[in-house]
Amino acid sequence: MKLAVAVAFLALAMLPARASENRCGWLVNPTPGNWWLTDRDGTWTLATQGMEASDDVMLNLPEFDENEYVASNGNYGYGCACLSVDLDVAGERIVNVYGGKTLPLSRCESDEALPPPE
Repeated sequence: MKLAVAVAFLALAMLPARASENRCGWLVNPTPGNWWLTDRDGTWTLATQGMEASDDVMLNLPEFDENEYVASNGNYGYGCACLSVDLDVAGERIVNVYGGKTLPLSRCESDEALPPPE
């Protein structure tokens, strides 16, 4: 019994640890079902039309204050935000959002490392 427990703990210790990271930039929702975050390292997809977005991604997105949001297509548009996320770097996707906060538009506008929002 003790050996089985020790083997189980050893197996768990060998699994790669997942650590969330903070990503800040343009949180964009240009059309229904399409969401991404563009930061200084690239564009990370949260959801696209036809792709089933998990609750782990979509339920923890922050709500924008209407004064810090640019409506560029009816109710759709973009704002500046920081998200605590897990990334699939190879797939350029955000696979989990733990939470986040919106920021003033001026924060992203003044960040020379960020491309303009699409």
